[in-house]
Amino acid sequence: MGRTSDARERILAAGADLFGRRSYASIGVAEICAEAGVPKGSFYYFFPSKQALALEVIDRHWEWQRGEWQRILSTPGPIVDRLRDLFVATAEMQNEALRGKGAVVGCLFGNLALEVSEQDDPVRARLQQIFEEQIDIVEAALGEAQEAGELSAVDVRESAKAIVAQIEGLVLLAKLYNDPGQLDSLWANSMRLLGLTEAAGAV
Repeated sequence: MGRTSDARERILAAGADLFGRRSYASIGVAEICAEAGVPKGSFYYFFPSKQALALEVIDRHWEWQRGEWQRILSTPGPIVDRLRDLFVATAEMQNEALRGKGAVVGCLFGNLALEVSEQDDPVRARLQQIFEEQIDIVEAALGEAQEAGELSAVDVRESAKAIVAQIEGLVLLAKLYNDPGQLDSLWANSMRLLGLTEAAGAV
């Protein structure tokens, strides 16, 4: 039983690592198994397909990321502090990847969305759900701040969508240029978007 459980976890870890670094289409089940150190039979015992593995990798990553976003954005304090902490955490993830792997890896969700948007309906549908949930989390924090009088009369849904789009877009640029410094403008841009220009230099 211990070996069976360990094999499944190794497959998930290998899939997460490979999907985070490489093109989804270029990765085969044989390579995932070699990376995990398990035979193909073990892979198909747990996962009927590479797509099934990808969906679980996505769900696990989102479970972790959702917890981080909710923790950061629900912490008591001014909205500018909570947003700043979210942006700092996003940049630090890319810096950690650069230090540990020698390259900026970008966002797993964004990377997959660019590649499978016209090819894999179940993966695309799950990614759409996740991006909507990201927007929901930011919208909730902005809505609370607006009710508390911290924000002017902005459209909190559209503002949340724009902030998520900025995060994804700048992480993509950071990966393209292999430079987390591409994220440096994210804070000031988002503060201008919310009409909080006086806080833009407060990172």
